[in-house]
Formats: sequence, C-alpha cells, structure tokens
Amino acid sequence: MKKLSLFKQISSISVVVAILSGCAATQGTNTSSNSTSMNKTQSGALIGGILGAVIGASTSGGGTKRAVIGGAIGAAVGGGIGYSMDQQAKEVAQELNTNVNNNPNAALDPNSDLIVSNTDKYVKIMLRDSMVFETNSAIPTATAARKISKISDVLRKYPNTIVQVVGFTDNRGSYEYNQKLSNQRAANVGNTIYNSGIQNQIFSKGCSYNKPIAPNNTAQNMGLNRRVEIYLYANQQSIIDACVE
Repeated sequence: MKKLSLFKQISSISVVVAILSGCAATQGTNTSSNSTSMNKTQSGALIGGILGAVIGASTSGGGTKRAVIGGAIGAAVGGGIGYSMDQQAKEVAQELNTNVNNNPNAALDPNSDLIVSNTDKYVKIMLRDSMVFETNSAIPTATAARKISKISDVLRKYPNTIVQVVGFTDNRGSYEYNQKLSNQRAANVGNTIYNSGIQNQIFSKGCSYNKPIAPNNTAQNMGLNRRVEIYLYANQQSIIDACVE
C-alpha cells in the first residue's frame, strides 16, 4: 500500500507539472511585451505549482489530495507574483515614456540611455551614466532625479517590492577608485528613490568595473559600461548578485 500511495503522489505532481508546463509553453517563443508578460505570469504559476505539489505530497496524511491542493495554491500564488511584476515593468516603462524591451542586445545600442526589461526573477531599469550624472560627479542631475521620481511613483503602489540599485563603471582608473565611484552613484540614486517617501526595502551596491556590457576598448564601449541598474524583486529569494549574474 505504501508503494501505491507513493506512486499516486508522484502521479499527482506529474499531472500538475504537465498542466502548468503546457500553459507556460503556449507563447514561449514570442518576444513581444504582451507575450513576455504572459510567460512571466505562467512561469510563476509553474514554479509555484511544482513547489506546492511537492510540499503538499510530502506532508503526512492524504498525500495525493495534498499534492493537488498544494499545487493549485502554489500555482495561484506564483502566478499572482509574476503578474504583479509584469504590471510593475509595464507601469515603469510607461512612466518613463518607453516600452519593456527584453532584447538581450538592447544594452549594446549606444542610443538607448534607458532600458526597462523583465525576467523570471526581476524587473531591471538600466540608466546610462550620461543621462544620470555629470562627468566625474556622483550626484544625479535634475533631469535624472525627475525620471527616478517617476519610478518611485510606481513603487509607491507596490510597497512589498524589494529595490536594489547597482552602479557600474568602465575600467579607467584603479579598481578601488571605481568601486568608490560606483558605490556613491548607486547610493545616491537609491537615496533619491528612498527620499521620495516610498515604503519599500531598498539597498545599493557598487560593482566597480566588474560585469562590463562590452569590452572597454573604445570610448563608445566605455560609455555603455558606465551605468546604474535598478532591480525590482518580488521577494528575498529572487535577489541576485548583480556584480556577477
């Protein structure tokens, strides 16, 4: 009987996974912003459903029923989180007069000073240093401060979103100098967001010239690498080491 019970639990989990996987795969190859949004919501449902099913099956008593219920609850919660992050990405992009752009090569366009993208783990707003700071300054310009305040307007609607601000430089000068500069720039952007009165948890860090977008072999490429990235996370488990990942 124990073997049969275990088989039923595994079968239940498999059913949940198969159903959710089928949903997540329906538009997996489409790169439009609407389809990307749908994929993120479905991805959250898939992950939540799997975890819920596993946890439900592992609890004592009524394993099969618990697996199905756990999978359904997990899918609902995961899908809800994914949808919320999708909405934040869209609203931030709208406030900044742009669109969500998930093209991995978008950051290599020297004419793109601001890029909003959306992944399975976070929403990222990339700001070029040229549009945020004066040369050799760590203080956001008045224009940049206005743009940052628009991001704060969206965050005010989502107080549970965790905010991480990360600074990057090119490789001119010492690592220590660039570490200090990237720290200061990230901290000042973070303070601009925080001082707008939001309730979100927010933290910042500098990465010096780690994680360049392009080789630091031309003035244009160096300009691409000097940037501040603002990450929005649904929870602590989603946070990445932005200096590496």
